[in-house]
Amino acid sequence: MALQFAICNEVFQSWSLEQALCFIRQTGYDGVEIAPFTLAQRADQITSAQRAMVRQIAADQNLEIVGMHWLLVGPTGLHLTDPNPQIRQATKGYLEELIGLCQDLGGRILVVGSPKQRSLVVGDTYEKAWERTKNLFFDLLPAAEKAGVIFCIEALPGETDFIPSLKEAVRFVKEVNHPCLQTMVDVKSACAESLPLDEAVRLVGPHLRHLHANDANRQGPGMGATDLRPLAQAVKELNYSGFVSVEVFDFSPGPERIAVESLRYLRQVFLGFE
Repeated sequence: MALQFAICNEVFQSWSLEQALCFIRQTGYDGVEIAPFTLAQRADQITSAQRAMVRQIAADQNLEIVGMHWLLVGPTGLHLTDPNPQIRQATKGYLEELIGLCQDLGGRILVVGSPKQRSLVVGDTYEKAWERTKNLFFDLLPAAEKAGVIFCIEALPGETDFIPSLKEAVRFVKEVNHPCLQTMVDVKSACAESLPLDEAVRLVGPHLRHLHANDANRQGPGMGATDLRPLAQAVKELNYSGFVSVEVFDFSPGPERIAVESLRYLRQVFLGFE
């Protein structure tokens, strides 16, 4: 599969899903990445009929649903590393629900970001949280494998104290050692870690399954000073053939401008289009 481009749907906050997906495809994107909270407060509130409808809307636009991100921002009370076994069990159960949702939508990637829902609880230690979280994924990954879904641990420097760096993300992936747990590179996070983008890609190496494209200023790629050409070169050397997905956090330029300018820049950088 050739490298393809997607955009995260939460940038289209006030649009209907059908309007957003239509515009995304007309702009020229190949895929869309879904934030579950844009569909419902809880994944288990999304009926089978609604899941089929979302998948059909995307299919009608010849648009691939890449997967999902912002997994644990809702409902409240979920936490990946919490020492309380009941909280971890509820979190594992919800992630199992998200596996099913991702499968039903035709997606393959589940980005594990959600920094507040994984940061260390007061009084806990990094080592204990690490082992508990490994065990949670050991329990979770057989369901992911059956559904054909891959979890990607996202390094989030400055936003969490649990797996804040790409080095730690790779260490976690290697220790769990399962094909359905891998990692990804997010441009703004690599910049926050002061990692050159080509070094970030090479650090992840064979564990790279997804890319989030943005700028250090939290807008779209090409909308700031961050040069993505080293990233593109390293990705080419690695023969990466997944999605490059636009994820922004500053929506002030508006969804149309973000979508159009981001894709134009990505095509220039990755494909050599002018």
